[in-house]
Amino acid sequence: MDTVTIIGTFAALASTTSFAPQAWKIIKSRKTEAISAITYGLTVFGFLLWTIYGVLLMQWPLIVTNSICLVLSAFILTMKLLPRRKKEKVADLLDPDVKA
Repeated sequence: MDTVTIIGTFAALASTTSFAPQAWKIIKSRKTEAISAITYGLTVFGFLLWTIYGVLLMQWPLIVTNSICLVLSAFILTMKLLPRRKKEKVADLLDPDVKA
């Protein structure tokens, strides 16, 4: 594997896994007060554009990586924007053992 592919692979892994801890923390705590809706709104929009860019170029690494980031960041944004009761229902579906 060449250097460019190795760097790209590690960049993709870092990007796609970077949102998982935040999403899991929200599921466990049911708290999103410290999350910036504006920041995540821009992040979701950016990943949407990167995904479209990848589709237009037919570049699967861009499509897959940015689609995963789009889903995770959109989940975080959605949880931020949901009212408390609905947020708890979503979190309960994903992790029913937590008692908020």
